[in-house]
Amino acid sequence: MRIAVVHTGHPEQARTLARWLNGEVVERPDALELAFHEHEGVVAVMAMGIVVRKIAPLVRDKWVDPAVVVVTPDLRFCVPVLGGHHGGNEIARTLAGHGLTPVISTATDALGKDSVEEIAGRHGMEVVNKSSTVAVNRAFLDGDVPVYRIDGPAVVLASSNVSVLSMRGEYVVGIGCNRGTAAEEIRQAVLDALASMDIGAEEVLAYTSTIKKADEAGLLSAVRELDGRLFLIDDDTINSQPVSPSKAEIIGLVGVAEPSALALAKRKEIIMKRRAYGNVTVAIAR
Repeated sequence: MRIAVVHTGHPEQARTLARWLNGEVVERPDALELAFHEHEGVVAVMAMGIVVRKIAPLVRDKWVDPAVVVVTPDLRFCVPVLGGHHGGNEIARTLAGHGLTPVISTATDALGKDSVEEIAGRHGMEVVNKSSTVAVNRAFLDGDVPVYRIDGPAVVLASSNVSVLSMRGEYVVGIGCNRGTAAEEIRQAVLDALASMDIGAEEVLAYTSTIKKADEAGLLSAVRELDGRLFLIDDDTINSQPVSPSKAEIIGLVGVAEPSALALAKRKEIIMKRRAYGNVTVAIAR
């Protein structure tokens, strides 16, 4: 985790914290704003009110915002104010090892429970269906939640309150295809799309399509040959995505490639709109 330490008139404390956290001190008038955009963790040696006012207009989504931890100038207390499950609590625990008192407010951590995000972090993985974490973390508060590891090849049918963890990646590739399209045509279409955006297959978090393609042998084989993970998205989720309608309206969907990619994308940004490659359409989101 890339950590920046910013301060208001406390350079010695900032340097000490940076040394403990293997971070860097950022000193300039817009240090907090700059660190928020360029680092994964921000430690601020200043009043919490200042931090809250400065970051308020910058906050977007917990899955893309950095963790922000406020440290008192006397180095007595450290308070994660943003992204507790996304590095903030980890920073606070590290500082606790140097004598600071962590003030952690995330319910699972405060009660000594596990969370989806921390399980993912321990295994170097990422939550694919991020909206599921609300229900699953709530369940952790009520008791133990089973964790299953499934080594493929396999097909898993999971409801919306089951968190799916996968190896980390930045991009989600949405795929649509005509019925009966050969695996090689789909595989090559995906590779061509990735190459056009200078994206390596190892940077892909997930391949997605509609649940209506659950029996599409060519699609299943193509993703397997790409050594990827295919997630099939239900109709309601696809139709809730903000995309322009496509020919998929004839099967009751607003689209396939673009909305299925957006459904699992962390930043909810389409970086390559749907492109046709013969019988295949591909879109890429992040």
